[in-house]
Amino acid sequence: MAFNLVLVHPQIPNNTGAIGRLCVNAGASLHLIKPIGFDIDEKAVRRAGLDYWDKLDLHVWESLDAFFAENEISDNAHFATTKTDRPYFQSSFKENDYIFFGSETAGIPQEVLSKYKEQTITIPMTKEGRSLNLAISTGIVLYDAIRQTFDTFERG
Repeated sequence: MAFNLVLVHPQIPNNTGAIGRLCVNAGASLHLIKPIGFDIDEKAVRRAGLDYWDKLDLHVWESLDAFFAENEISDNAHFATTKTDRPYFQSSFKENDYIFFGSETAGIPQEVLSKYKEQTITIPMTKEGRSLNLAISTGIVLYDAIRQTFDTFERG
C-alpha cells in the first residue's frame, strides 16, 4: 500500500464509507481509531463505500495509544488541521507515510498536534470557510501525496 490514511474518532458513516472507497482506488490503507461514532457495519458505510468495502485494507484500533504503540511515527506522518498555516502542498510526502485526519466535530486531539507541530498541514480556505467535509479533505491531500510519488504509484 502506498499511503496510510488515519481517521481519529470519525463520526459520520457516509464520510468513512466514501474514504474507504477512496483508499481502495488510491491503493491506501485505512486506519480507524476508536471511539468511532457509528458501527462500521452500518448500511450507510457500506452504501457510501459501494462494493469496495471488502477490498479495503482496513485496520481498526482500540485507541490512539494502541495505534502509536504498534506504528512507528516520526517524520513519516502528516497531521491535517485547521490550526496551522502550513499548506499541505508544502509537505513532502513519501510512500507509506501516515496522513492523519481528526473527527468531523473535534479534529485531531490537541496533545497530538502539539507533539507533532512541525508536521501539521492544512488545506487553504477563504475566511468565510471553517472546514471542509472530511471525505473531500482526505481526497485533496491523498491525491497530492500520490502526485508527489506518482513514479511509484501502482496502477491497475
